[in-house]
Amino acid sequence: MLSHVRKRDVLLVRLAGELDQCSASGIRRDLDALLTDPGIRHLVIDLNDMPFMDSSGLGVILGRYRTLRLRGGTVALMHLSPQVKRVYDLSGMARIIPVIREEEAEE
Repeated sequence: MLSHVRKRDVLLVRLAGELDQCSASGIRRDLDALLTDPGIRHLVIDLNDMPFMDSSGLGVILGRYRTLRLRGGTVALMHLSPQVKRVYDLSGMARIIPVIREEEAEE
């Protein structure tokens, strides 16, 4: 499940449930539809209600990173569960997509 709030050029997306091979294509489609707006330059993905993510989920995030990077924008994550953080850290994505605190998302 996906919900979102836009504030100026920042899109805050909250994902709930699992981001895995079964749900990745739907989440990818929904995110891409939101990102058709060229005014969105920054994407913050809140994973507070996501207990599990596999490599398909990492691919969804990486694809949106590429889209926004072409616009000169950024992607950041927040509220990673210990399991999701472990997968994220092992993937090496932490070098390019930061994990931020909630206060940073509001700036």
